Amino acid sequence: MVSVGLPEARRLAISVVAGQATVTVIAAIVCRLVAGPHAALSALLGGGIGTLASLVMVVLGFGRRASSDAHLIVRGFYLGEAVKLGLTVALFVLVLRTMKVSVGPLFGAYVATFFVYWLALGNVLPPLGGGPGVRGR
Repeated sequence: MVSVGLPEARRLAISVVAGQATVTVIAAIVCRLVAGPHAALSALLGGGIGTLASLVMVVLGFGRRASSDAHLIVRGFYLGEAVKLGLTVALFVLVLRTMKVSVGPLFGAYVATFFVYWLALGNVLPPLGGGPGVRGR
């Protein structure tokens, strides 16, 4: 089992959101160079949806009450995940109904934000075969 303290988890969560924002900008730049400004805007929107939803999760999950009581911590994470899911769906519906976007860059950049999660988890979780706790220490 991996043990990560709340301050470390909070820093990791914030770094994930920052990484997602960075990946979003990189995706938009690549789309601009390869497919033009419309694709770049679509990538910004898709990555922005993923990044904003993660930011909301971090704020709700690691808010003021996150250090006081285990039940409040769990409640904050459940609330954060529910709001994140609802916000993601609502923003995709809004964008797809009101804007003419390139679907590939939109969803491609959104999916790219998940790679930031996977990379962060890969650096925190132990290998599947067991082994030492947190990597990189």
